[in-house]
Amino acid sequence: MNKKRFDMMIPRHLAAIFCALALAVATTPAEAQLTIDINKPNFEPKPIAIVDFAGDRIGAEIASIIRNDLQNSGLFRSIPPGSFVQQNVNPNAPPRFPEWRGIGAEGVVVGQVTQVGGGIKVDFRLWDAVIGTQLTGMSYNTQPASMRRIAHIIADAIYKRVTGEEGYFDTRVAYVAENGPLNNRVKRIAIMDQDGAANRYLTDGRTLALTPRFSPTLQEIVYMAYAEDRSPPRVYLQNVESNRRELLGNFPGMSFAPRFSPDGTRVAMSLSENGNTDIYEMDVRGRGRRQLTFTPGIDTSPSYSNDGTQIAFNSDRGGTQQLYVMSAGGGGERRISFGEGRYATPVWSPRGDYIAFTKFGAGSGFGIGVMRPDGSGERLLANGFLVEGPTWAPNGRVLMFFRQQPNSAGRAGSVTLHAIDITGRFERQVPTPTDASDPAWSPLIPQ
Repeated sequence: MNKKRFDMMIPRHLAAIFCALALAVATTPAEAQLTIDINKPNFEPKPIAIVDFAGDRIGAEIASIIRNDLQNSGLFRSIPPGSFVQQNVNPNAPPRFPEWRGIGAEGVVVGQVTQVGGGIKVDFRLWDAVIGTQLTGMSYNTQPASMRRIAHIIADAIYKRVTGEEGYFDTRVAYVAENGPLNNRVKRIAIMDQDGAANRYLTDGRTLALTPRFSPTLQEIVYMAYAEDRSPPRVYLQNVESNRRELLGNFPGMSFAPRFSPDGTRVAMSLSENGNTDIYEMDVRGRGRRQLTFTPGIDTSPSYSNDGTQIAFNSDRGGTQQLYVMSAGGGGERRISFGEGRYATPVWSPRGDYIAFTKFGAGSGFGIGVMRPDGSGERLLANGFLVEGPTWAPNGRVLMFFRQQPNSAGRAGSVTLHAIDITGRFERQVPTPTDASDPAWSPLIPQ
């Protein structure tokens, strides 16, 4: 049995240190039957059984969170626990594989929660039920308050073992929480786990807070806020762990918060000065600023490529609002969108293979789509009365956006967050306690 020890630390406010021990890795991906080739256009979700973890009352909650994560990805089909034939599964022994295959399970996840002093130890194993082999297993020492994080980390481990790609469940989403009448909305910055749990507010609603953007390297966001006296918008940088906030600057003429560079040291923004709107870059710590575009018109919504060498943005310099790509230092602008309608809010994938965008004015309503950085391969993933504001999961596999439905009078109604796979399949609504817009996905939470 191969054993390997990992030491993982999580933020102090969770008051926990994880220790992980790989219990066994008995097969290589090529030998395992429980694999998903997500590059195939017509793959089917893998049926998997997640058994309630033994030993402690929170074991059932951990298993439920894992089921929810994997099911929501669209890549797995969680078999209902009511159909399990084998009950009281011993987490330290192989399951009775014929019984699990009999209910259609190709994978079985078992685990155990043990009290250790004032903390808990959580063990899990993933079994390939088709060939009867353990694929992976780990042990974590933590505090009961960190139960949800442990469950997300286990779901990420299962996702990676089966797909070969990094998971995205141990992440957060910042968004704009909205309530009140449409002509007098209260808009606050809120943050939650990617599944909609653990929701909390970062701003109090006394100012109009908009367009949060996550740092790709830290658990920090920038957002834009308007004071009640309608003074120029201010951009704040806020740590979501400590809630420490600092003013990044006052920016007259700004309509969206800046976006970070991949290394988190710079932000790109659009500013209106002297009747023209151009792209600028600012050093986050030194606050030095330089102009990157100089063409007449409106250049806005800049987004860095995953390697930091290019910036995508939208501009009306050609007469209609289209997508362009340029060097991160400015220059070399080239148009990449040529379909019908107008394009906005480009966001570069963390993998660098796609640029997501909002499209409108072609046919009916709005659409969320993706294209290659050279403009090829354009396709729409979602459309509707109003869909806007795409943001990428850190593995570049899933997009989140907001959707506004028309009310009974055909006017703007409720606003909700939705997630969708890069294939355009598996769209689902992400639960929030209020109306929600402008989502921003975090990187994986540091361990």
